[in-house]
Amino acid sequence: MSTGDMTETGTTGVTTAAQWWERFFRYGPYGLLGLATAASVVSAELIMSRSDVYAAAALVPVALVLELWWGRHGPTVVPRSRVAQFYFVARTTLAFALTCCNPFFSIFAVLGYFDAARLLPRRAMRAGLLVTAVIMAGSQSGSGLPPTGLMGWIAFGIVFALHAAITLVFAQIGDREAEQTRAQVDTIAELESANARLEQALAENAGLHAQLLLQAREAGVADERRRLAAEIHDTLAQGLTGIIAQLQVVTSIAGTDPALARQHLDRAAALARHSLGEARRSVHDLVPAALEHDDLVGALKKTVTGWGDRHGVRAEFTVTGTAEPVHDEIAATLLRIAEEALANAGRHAEASRVGITLSFMGDELALDVRDDGRGFDPAALPPRRRGAGGFGLSGMRARAERIAGTVEVETEPGCGTAVCARVPLVRHGR
Repeated sequence: MSTGDMTETGTTGVTTAAQWWERFFRYGPYGLLGLATAASVVSAELIMSRSDVYAAAALVPVALVLELWWGRHGPTVVPRSRVAQFYFVARTTLAFALTCCNPFFSIFAVLGYFDAARLLPRRAMRAGLLVTAVIMAGSQSGSGLPPTGLMGWIAFGIVFALHAAITLVFAQIGDREAEQTRAQVDTIAELESANARLEQALAENAGLHAQLLLQAREAGVADERRRLAAEIHDTLAQGLTGIIAQLQVVTSIAGTDPALARQHLDRAAALARHSLGEARRSVHDLVPAALEHDDLVGALKKTVTGWGDRHGVRAEFTVTGTAEPVHDEIAATLLRIAEEALANAGRHAEASRVGITLSFMGDELALDVRDDGRGFDPAALPPRRRGAGGFGLSGMRARAERIAGTVEVETEPGCGTAVCARVPLVRHGR
C-alpha cells in the first residue's frame, strides 16, 4: 500500500468514525429508549408496581417527544449552549425518574456518558457524568433508586465507585475533545487572520502595482519628451542657427557680390532640407541621416568637415585604434554628442581650431572634442545650462547615460574646452 493510499485510508477512517458518532447521537436515543421500554414491559410483572407502570406509561411519551424535538432542532443548536444544557438536564431527569420505575430504563440513561462533553460546559460536565453514574449505580446495585437497607446502600456505593471511575475516563475524553475543539477554533481563527492579512497584502500590492504602472507611464512620457526636446535642439535649433547665419551673410553682401550671396543661399536651403529630414527622423526615433549611408567614422568625418566649412574654422578629425562597426544607437549617440559639442564651439568658443578624436579602446569608445577657444567657468553657468532642463552639456550627459556612458567637460576661462564622452563599445549586430 502506497503512502497516498494509507493517507486516504486514514482520512476515510476518521470521516467514517465522525459520521458514525453523528448517526449515533441522532438516532441512538430512540433505539435506547425503545430497548429500555421493551425490557421494562417484559419485566413489569416482576419488579414494577401498578403506580410504577402508570408513571412509566406517562413518562415514556414525554421522553419520546423530547427526543423528537431534539432530533429536529439539535443539529442547529450551538454545542454547550443553554438549549443544549436544557436538553441534557431534561433527558437526565426523565431517565432518573424512569429508572426509579424500572432499573432497565438505565439503558436510556447511559446516553449521559457519551454526550455530556458535547452538551455541557466544562465545569458542568463532571456533574452531569456523576449524575449519570448515580443512575447507573442505582439500577445495577439491585435495590433500585433510592437504595433500601444497609446492604442496598453498600452495593450502591460499590457500583457507584465503579461508575465514578468510568466518569473519570469519560471526563478525560471530554477534556481532550474540548482541547481539540479549542485548537481547531484557534487554527480557524489564525487561518482567518492570515487570510485577512493576505487579502490586505494583495490589495496593497494591487494598489502599488497600479501606482507603479502610472509612474512607469509618466516616466515613459517624460523620457519621450526629453528625447524629442533633445532631438529638436540638436537638429532644428542647430539647423535654424546655421540658416540664420547664412542669411545674415547674404544680407550683408547681396549688393556687392551676388555670386557669393547665391552660394550662401544654397547653403541655407541645404541646411533647411537637412534639418527637416532630421526632424522627421527624430519624431520616428530613426537614426540620424548621416548614418544612413556611412558608418560612425564616415559620418563623423563628414560632420566635422561640413561644420569647419560653414564656420571657417580649421577642424581635424582623427581615429585611433582599430575601427569597428558599432551598434546604431551607440553611433547615433556619439554623433549627436559631437554635433552638440561642435555647435557649442561655434556659438560660444570663438575658436580658431577644433580637434575631434574617436578612439576604439577594446570594449570602450571615447569621443574627444577640443577647441582653443575662450573657455568658460562651469560653475558660472546658469541653472538651465548646468542641467536643470537645458539641452547643451546636460543633453550630452543625458544621451550618454542612456547607454551607460559618461560625459566630462574640462575647461576654464581663456584655456579652451575639452569634451570627453566615453560609452561601451557595442558592436553592430548585437
